[in-house]
Amino acid sequence: MPNTDRVKAVVVGGGIVGASMLYWLTRLGWKDVVLLERRNLTSGSTWHAAGNVTFFGHYTAITDLYVNSIKTYQAASSESGQEIDFHQTGSLRLANTEQELAAYKELEPVYERIDADYHIVGADEIAKLHPLLDTRGLFGAAHTPGDGHVDPTSATHALARAARLRGAEVKTHSPAHKIRPLGVRWQVETDERTYLADHVVIATSFWAREMLMPLGLHIPVYPVQHHEVRTDVVPELEALNFEVPAVRDPFAPSNTRQEGMGFLCGVYESDPQFWATDGIPADFGEELLVPDIGRLEEHLMRVTKRIPAFGEAGIKTVNNGPMAYTPDGLPMLGPVNSLPGLWLATGFNIGIGTGGGSAEYLAKWMNTGSPTHDLSIVYPSRYANDIPRQRALASIRSTYARGYAVPSIASQP
Repeated sequence: MPNTDRVKAVVVGGGIVGASMLYWLTRLGWKDVVLLERRNLTSGSTWHAAGNVTFFGHYTAITDLYVNSIKTYQAASSESGQEIDFHQTGSLRLANTEQELAAYKELEPVYERIDADYHIVGADEIAKLHPLLDTRGLFGAAHTPGDGHVDPTSATHALARAARLRGAEVKTHSPAHKIRPLGVRWQVETDERTYLADHVVIATSFWAREMLMPLGLHIPVYPVQHHEVRTDVVPELEALNFEVPAVRDPFAPSNTRQEGMGFLCGVYESDPQFWATDGIPADFGEELLVPDIGRLEEHLMRVTKRIPAFGEAGIKTVNNGPMAYTPDGLPMLGPVNSLPGLWLATGFNIGIGTGGGSAEYLAKWMNTGSPTHDLSIVYPSRYANDIPRQRALASIRSTYARGYAVPSIASQP
């Protein structure tokens, strides 16, 4: 029989969100905390993520989660000595219509409140910031100079290392086979040890739904296939003496940033495809799915129209990886009200972009017993426990297909 350890909290899942949770709990003074990861740190979707971090989120209400994620990764890097390879390139959110530009202008007070650089720029300034971008037809853009991208693996290890320095334990190749309430505490069983914890945080991305079913929970988190395209070397980028800002374009819809001397483009398809909705394969690890370039043609043509050098360079690789999604595209972050001591930090489709800030929010909630401010749009309680699968998948498909459209930026779900 495995030995039993008494701990304050168990975090299940070793991606960017789980590592961020461990980091923030220890930063708030929690000592007896352990992270359990079934394979390696970053297994799941973190290892193949683009690493984009931005001040400009899909929903204005969670802007702080984006901003505080960048701050969290930088703090962990400083504390641990682990570089995170942060490229502060800034980003441009393009306005292809007057409506989009007006929506971006409406957000200026949000960034004044959090004291973040945020500027509305015209075509001339866009051309200076990104000389390879065709500005014809643009009404302007929202420019956030302080963001960019990190290396997801390095950032995850920085968080874990900083947490270890404060006394946390990180157990890899240690799957949580059974999680169940035991009186006022929680019992988490692994091959080697059983943990009795006051709190359990589920940060297992697209595995969370299956993990929680034995507890009678049916959360609407499903894996969506997400393509990223890398180009060959772009001579025009080689000729520049700076890294161009990331471009988020509702017209495509896509996000495109510099990767070395080429481009990396994440595509949001109009008809996204799901993966493993009946159950994640037991042996699935650091793997990618079979790409389907045919589904991307229309989007890539639009990317090429806006950035001609992208199309001229030629495609080097196409990656297709699973990404966790909820019906409204927002994470499930908060307590499970019916099961005291059980917390969710899952359903992140923008895990790198919001993982650090989300962990700060949830850890402070766990520490004091109440949230620092109301953020009900991410609480797990917004969903009933009996949402039919097909209805959830239809909502996810619609949300994913909107990409960077104005409604998902300027309004709430």
